[in-house]
Amino acid sequence: MIELIEGLPDNVVGVEIDGKVEANDYTETLEPAVARVIEAHGKVRVLYVIGESYGFSAGAMWEDAKVGLGDREAWERIAVVSDHETLLGALKLFTWMVPGEARTYAMDEMEDAKAWLSET
Repeated sequence: MIELIEGLPDNVVGVEIDGKVEANDYTETLEPAVARVIEAHGKVRVLYVIGESYGFSAGAMWEDAKVGLGDREAWERIAVVSDHETLLGALKLFTWMVPGEARTYAMDEMEDAKAWLSET
């Protein structure tokens, strides 16, 4: 499931990912939120908070790829926050593939991630 995180700056979309993620989680939650921010600001910054249990259906993985392959120039910063060391390690290896600038953070560094995304 993907749920929006409230209380972030207008140019930041925050999502919490926990449990099984399906394609409709992207099409109904993440994609519209990203589109609204890009329309309003021309760029988007995204905070992904990945909970203890998560999994992606094949359709969700395809939607994830489509989101990132959309307007690559609009993706300014991405912060991934999780305590899954294997996931964070893999993300660090592949940040060169991610649109915009990307950083990873442990859960206890959540405020650092938010601060980085909020910087002007």
